[in-house]
Amino acid sequence: MKIALFPGSFDPITIAHVDIVKRALPLFDKIVVGIGLNSSKQSFLAGAKREEIVRAVFADIPKIEVRLYEGLTIDFAKEIHAQHIVRGIRSVADFEYERAIAQINQTMMPEMESIFILSKPEYSAISSTIVRDILRNKGDISKFLPQEALAFL
Repeated sequence: MKIALFPGSFDPITIAHVDIVKRALPLFDKIVVGIGLNSSKQSFLAGAKREEIVRAVFADIPKIEVRLYEGLTIDFAKEIHAQHIVRGIRSVADFEYERAIAQINQTMMPEMESIFILSKPEYSAISSTIVRDILRNKGDISKFLPQEALAFL
């Protein structure tokens, strides 16, 4: 079984994240959306709330599993028997950052392959950081989040 991990903080999940996952679906038997909990980072939404939102977004897609995890992403990938890590790339800066992580991950787990999927141009400016800023300032985030997520915010 070909299992991929799509890791992230998803604080909150955006339409760009959803697009990457849906475009990766035909490549794998199962995709685990791994919601990373980082205790040294101040989250906007609690981990349980992020999990609830992501589950609602992908509720109708049986090939997608949603899990919370702590610690190294590569350790979580081993735990769920993922052979691939899927990452979205919006820019050259994203690519440089993700390339370095992918190379470290491959050193730690040689059988791990990172799959980079380029963001669609219309989604390349969307990030959870920007969406959080809009939310904090009471702006309209409806164009940037999946419909299923709006009810939770």
